Amino acid sequence: MQGYVQVYTGNGKGKTTAALGLAVRAAGAGLKVFIAQFLKTGDYSEIKALKRFSENITIEQYGCGRFIKGNPSEEDIAAACKGLERIKAVMESETYDVIILDEANVAVKYNLFPLQKLLDLIDAKPDGVELVITGRWADPKVIAKADLVTEMKEIRHYLKNGVSARTGIEK
Repeated sequence: MQGYVQVYTGNGKGKTTAALGLAVRAAGAGLKVFIAQFLKTGDYSEIKALKRFSENITIEQYGCGRFIKGNPSEEDIAAACKGLERIKAVMESETYDVIILDEANVAVKYNLFPLQKLLDLIDAKPDGVELVITGRWADPKVIAKADLVTEMKEIRHYLKNGVSARTGIEK
């Protein structure tokens, strides 16, 4: 199967959700999926759910669990760089059919790793691997390299009415 590069970006809700849906669909078809989550750590609902698919889906987190504003800490940068090295090894192993880089666009935006390292990963993608990159602020160079780009656009969001992130829906 020919693999492509997909990007889910934009300011609307649903980028990670779309990627996770693709992971479940791929696992249902017997494909092997590797998910790397940048900026995140902890037992989110998707982590709990995906454990049920552990035969086909591997999920690892490369974040410190806090939102980065301004300059990231050395700890934040180290976690993201560790993730990039792991992804490179995973990609080279050709063990996985689908590799998802959750919030990689945000990691680039907040200087956790340089844009060029993400572009290099895209260029190194084996033909049979589907590579999915999520997160707001996809760089135009990432978009130019992608085969499929979906922009989630916020029209209305109940967060603006004071609704906090709900377990099972947003977290």
